[in-house]
Amino acid sequence: MLNFFKKFANDEAGAVTVDWVVLTAAIVGLGVAILAQVTGEAKTLAEGINTNLDTQITNQSTGY
Repeated sequence: MLNFFKKFANDEAGAVTVDWVVLTAAIVGLGVAILAQVTGEAKTLAEGINTNLDTQITNQSTGY
């Protein structure tokens, strides 16, 4: 029985898979955090561009 526990403790099969799962989860988590930070600013920027384009189109159609 003691030999079984020693063999079990020294078995590293699957350890690399666990490492990759943890690293992948960390990368996905960072991606979600970055996306949450950037989304609001990108929306504000897009609205500003839309307003500017609407103004230019209106000015061209009225001749100003």
